[in-house]
Amino acid sequence: MKIGQWQHSTGPRTHMHTLPIKMKRGLLVVLWSLFCLCVADTATGNKPKHPIEFDQLEISRKYVPAKQHASASKSPSSSSVHGGSQDYQRKRDKIIAMPGQMEEAEFTQYAGYVTVDANAGRALFYYFAEAPQDPSNKPLVLWMNGGPGCSSFGAGAMLELGPFSVHSDNKTLYKKKHAWNTVANMLFVEIPAGVGYSYSNTTSDYHNTGDKRSTDDAYTFLVNWLERFPKYRDRDFFITGESYAGHYVPELANLIISNNRARGATNVKLKGVAIGNADLQYNLTLRATFDYFWMHAMISGKTYRTVQANCGFNGTYTKDCDNAMNLAIKEKGNVDDYNIYAPICRDASSPLRSSDPVVFGDPCTNHYVSSYLNRPEVQRALHANTTGLNYPWTDCRYKDWNTQVGFKFLQPILGTIISQQ
Repeated sequence: MKIGQWQHSTGPRTHMHTLPIKMKRGLLVVLWSLFCLCVADTATGNKPKHPIEFDQLEISRKYVPAKQHASASKSPSSSSVHGGSQDYQRKRDKIIAMPGQMEEAEFTQYAGYVTVDANAGRALFYYFAEAPQDPSNKPLVLWMNGGPGCSSFGAGAMLELGPFSVHSDNKTLYKKKHAWNTVANMLFVEIPAGVGYSYSNTTSDYHNTGDKRSTDDAYTFLVNWLERFPKYRDRDFFITGESYAGHYVPELANLIISNNRARGATNVKLKGVAIGNADLQYNLTLRATFDYFWMHAMISGKTYRTVQANCGFNGTYTKDCDNAMNLAIKEKGNVDDYNIYAPICRDASSPLRSSDPVVFGDPCTNHYVSSYLNRPEVQRALHANTTGLNYPWTDCRYKDWNTQVGFKFLQPILGTIISQQ
């Protein structure tokens, strides 16, 4: 198995490191190709132009360990997997054409819902883009964005590494030169329910979720999706993601390995995982954030020392610590944490253009994507929002996140994954 990680605290995602484990040479080339495409995509500016996750520090540091809904404490079982007429559903999920698509796609794409809990009415939205060349001999790669609560479709596919993004007219699409589906069959899922187009008919699901339920739902989604797309059951499979996916990815991989040993369970041919800018432990991530601000002269030495003096970054955050961190965030100002040298979007209707768009791209792209994904004709083409959600699609939605492992270190799980392969 291969485990890869490209790590940079909160700055531009341009540094990568891989930890080589046992892996076939061909698969190593595929995974490295994906990494290289990610670097190239960052270099051309096709990534989020606003700090999707770190602007929510005031919210995120208030996460508290909490008991989750009873259903989240159970491991996925065969009863959780919903078959139905998957062949019929797969055909319905096929996208004829994306609105604003200026030319015919050279690959097949699908989008729709996969039920993960029929009793609760909980379903996750996915987008799948096959490789344009020789898809039958390319691996299946699942991408998961972080947050927690940010869209793997909107932020991941449309902003970062998918085949299309949106022009400033909010209506037309352009092809992305460094899309990952050029070397792999790319699967994006919006998780948990309540993020993007994913939903639940049980309101309490939106207030009783966290790592455990998200992992269980991701596994059930994957098993059901493989029933719908049976030709991918025996395909080499990789799990990838960024930021809080430092939780999602190893937890899902660990669950897959465990369930692969169970009699009668769907065997998932997991070959490796890769995590970018990984949040493996919340306290370390938070400490590194303020280290980064100070080392890049975004906050003064005095403010940095105030944060250090009042925050132990040990899971307990006092009022004085909150005040110190809020002071630092205010002093940092409206800066793109992922690329502090790039312009920010001041007005999406009249975007601030970079003097060098090849380097910086358009800082308002996330606004174009959001507007596009809220268009009724787009949602119809994607087979999305079929239940008529009473809120708009947004790139990140979760503010209440109960987590039992947020303050734990995820590296031991990665060690377990390596030892079991």
